Amino acid sequence: MLEVLSFALLAVTSVVAVVEPGSNAAIYLSLTDGLSAEKKRRIVGKAMKISFVVLAFFALAGQLVFSIFNITISAFQIAGGVLLVDVALRMLHTRKEEYAREELEDIAIVPLAFPLTAGPGSITTVMLLMSQANGWVEWPFVFVAILVSVLLSYVLMTYAGRLASSLGTEGLHVITRIMAIIVLAIAVQFLINGVTDVASGIINP
Repeated sequence: MLEVLSFALLAVTSVVAVVEPGSNAAIYLSLTDGLSAEKKRRIVGKAMKISFVVLAFFALAGQLVFSIFNITISAFQIAGGVLLVDVALRMLHTRKEEYAREELEDIAIVPLAFPLTAGPGSITTVMLLMSQANGWVEWPFVFVAILVSVLLSYVLMTYAGRLASSLGTEGLHVITRIMAIIVLAIAVQFLINGVTDVASGIINP
């Protein structure tokens, strides 16, 4: 019983730490600046639903999918990094037409669902947890961990608007620039990790 509880604690803390709900909420706040409350709720609701489905899917069948398509974690990290570079550049340029009304669903999918919430790091984490789980006794806790991280992200994103109202327009512009730099740094780190893993595989096959 103690071993099961230990794994449950490990699963929840690992997934929440990798998903980083607080950072994602700040990025969400920057991306949705100026949108109505209804649109924001629609975006965050869809993003978190997609995130849960994606993480649950990869927890169940991630190894199989990667094997069928001959995809490596390194390639996944590089792909996520490329997507985040595009997001960061859009955030640095404050033109609202970058995320026009018809593109709101795209914000929910990219970057809020992938690669921020259900990104290479969190997907790899749930896959590793499933491989370490001791059968049916511990497997459910991986999905509990996914649910906790998604719900926490949802709550923080939902109430991020209260922070926005206290910061004002100038404060939001500053946060947007800062978060853009952070997103760009995350993207570069994804790329570095992916390229490093590929290089290590070539040097030490």
